[in-house]
Amino acid sequence: MTLAGVAATAPDLLRLVAVPVFAWVAVRDIKTRRVSSTVWIPLALVGAVALVWDGWLAWSEGGYAWSHEFLLPTAVSLGFVVPIAYLFWWFGGFGGADAKALLVLALLFPTFPQYAVGSWTLPATTTPIGTFSFTVLTNAVVVGLLVPVALAARNAVAGRVTPVMAIGWPVPTDRLPETHGRLLETPEGPSRGGLDLDALRMYLRWRGLTLADVREDPDRYRDPATLPERPNPPTDGAVTAAVESDGGAASTDTDDRGRPSGDHDASAIGGATSTADDPWGAEAFLADIEGTAYGTRPEELREGLEVISETETVWISPGTPFLVPVFVGLTIALVYGDLLVGTII
Repeated sequence: MTLAGVAATAPDLLRLVAVPVFAWVAVRDIKTRRVSSTVWIPLALVGAVALVWDGWLAWSEGGYAWSHEFLLPTAVSLGFVVPIAYLFWWFGGFGGADAKALLVLALLFPTFPQYAVGSWTLPATTTPIGTFSFTVLTNAVVVGLLVPVALAARNAVAGRVTPVMAIGWPVPTDRLPETHGRLLETPEGPSRGGLDLDALRMYLRWRGLTLADVREDPDRYRDPATLPERPNPPTDGAVTAAVESDGGAASTDTDDRGRPSGDHDASAIGGATSTADDPWGAEAFLADIEGTAYGTRPEELREGLEVISETETVWISPGTPFLVPVFVGLTIALVYGDLLVGTII
C-alpha cells in the first residue's frame, strides 16, 4: 500500500498520524508545559486498531511472522515499556503527559514499522528484539542526555562560566511571568534547586500582584501585614491560566496606583500566627492554597522573591520537557532506528 510515495502495510501507514500529533504536543509542552489528556485518547484508539490489524496480518502469515515479528516485540512493548512509564510517573520521574505519551507509543508502535521511500527502506536499522516503542524511549533518553552538553557549550561560547551552566541560562527578570522552569539562584549564590516559576505565578495571582509591583516596592510586600484578606485563586501557575482577581483587597481603599491599601492581619490567612515570622507571607500562602505549589517550601519562596526583587537578570533552568526528546526520538527512530544499538552494531 502506498501513500504519497511511501509504501508500507496499512497499519504502519495508519501509525504515521502520530507524528504530527507528537510534533504538536512537543511545541505545546515547550510553550505551556500543559498537554490535555484528551490528546491521547484518539491516538490510543488508532494504536489499538493498528495493533489488532497488525496481529491479524501476522496471524494470517503464521510461523515466524506471528511468533517473532509480532508476538515477541508486542509482549515487550506492553509488558515492559508500559510498566516503565507507570513506575517513572509514580516515583515522579515523569509528568503525567510524559507517561501517557509513552503508554500510547507502546500501543501504537509495538513492532518496527517499515516504509519504502524510493530506493530507501526506513528505519535504516532495527534491533534484535524489534520493539519500536523501546527504541523511541532509548532515543529520547539519549537526546535528553545531550541537552546539558549543548547548554554548557552554548554558555561557554558566550563566556558564561558558572556552576549551573550545564542546566540553565540567564534571562531578564521581567520575563519570568511568561517563562517556565526554576530559578537557579538564591541570595547566597547559584543553586541547582530554586523556586519553581509556576509556584511564583501562583503566589503573585494569589496576592493579586504583578511581578512589576513586587520589584517596584519589595519592602511593602515583604511585610505580611499587607496580605489580602480575600486572596485570589492561585490557578495552577500555568502561563495560559485564566486569572480571576478582585485585587485581593480587604477593603475598598486603594493607593494612588489603584492597589489595595491598609495593613491586614496575616493570621487570618492560612493559620499564620505571626507576621514578623513570615516575610513575604510565604507560609500563609502555602497554608491557604490547596496542594503544595509543586513542593515549594516557604524558605524557597522567600529566597526566590528576594532574588527577583533585586536582580535584573537571573539564571533559570528551563527543564527540557520530556515530550520534546520523545518527539525527536520518534523521528530519529522512524528514519534511522535505534541510536544505541544501531551505533554499536
